Amino acid sequence: MKTIIVTGAAGFIGSKVSAMLLQQGYTVIGIDNLNDYYDIRIKYQRLEQIKDRQGFVFYQEDIENLEAMSLIFQQHQPDAVINLAARAGVRYSMENPHIYMSTNAQGTLNLLELCREYGVHKFVLASTSSLYAGQEMPFNEELPVNTPISPYAASKKAAEVMAYTYHYLYGLDVSITRYFTVYGPAGRPDMSIFRFIKWILEGTPLEVFGDGSQSRDFTYIDDIARGTIAALKPLGYEIINLGNNNPDKLSRAIELIEEYTGKKARIEYKEFHKADIMATWADINKANRLLSWSPEVELTEGIRRTVNWMKDNWDWVKFLNI
Repeated sequence: MKTIIVTGAAGFIGSKVSAMLLQQGYTVIGIDNLNDYYDIRIKYQRLEQIKDRQGFVFYQEDIENLEAMSLIFQQHQPDAVINLAARAGVRYSMENPHIYMSTNAQGTLNLLELCREYGVHKFVLASTSSLYAGQEMPFNEELPVNTPISPYAASKKAAEVMAYTYHYLYGLDVSITRYFTVYGPAGRPDMSIFRFIKWILEGTPLEVFGDGSQSRDFTYIDDIARGTIAALKPLGYEIINLGNNNPDKLSRAIELIEEYTGKKARIEYKEFHKADIMATWADINKANRLLSWSPEVELTEGIRRTVNWMKDNWDWVKFLNI
């Protein structure tokens, strides 16, 4: 493989995946519509880190625009597609479910159809641990995930099954990576770790939904990016968890943030949201077996790096809307 299309290239995971691919000598065709679901300034900052790297080409386009996507495929003849473009956020998906289906499902269908049309043989689709709601832990990939509890999760399920259809009908090689609570430097401002660090640094009370006892399989961004790139190998059709395999309570994450910021948090507890799940825990045996992948950064070190990044970039991060 030489040329990889990375959609969502200005996003948290997409920008890190793009940077790693460039470092490994790939040509990366980055696509992002730069929507304003969260403060767009951090998307520009991420792009700034990679836009002048050799081998990187960027298009501000939307994967829902089939004609625009077709022109990009035609011009660059990619060897693979990593689809990281998505409408994210469980709670917001309840407010605007239509955009989740149009981007996460229809947008994915557009890319799959173009892979068929232009003879692209490899497709990596980013999916979510949100699909496992109500299942027994640790979550493994063989569990039935037919009862999504948010439009976000439902739209990701739709994308997964459409990807299977294209594998079955046209032989497209598909890896689906289900991510578990990704965090790290330059993360999403709507996610808890980013918000908590910023709120503690500026002295704002933390909004915690529930009592803080809910646990997450927090997974560091570099580990997620490595696993995503590893999933480019030929696999047929596989769903693969990428998680830390070591869940921590939200209260533990807050304690670590307090330790590395040197500040005490003020917490405002709010009602637990119906579309959230109390705990996530990834079974990663399959990732280890198929991709020789396992996480390397534990929560203590990941929080330390993220707090340090926030401090180093505080001159502009403090102005971000979250």
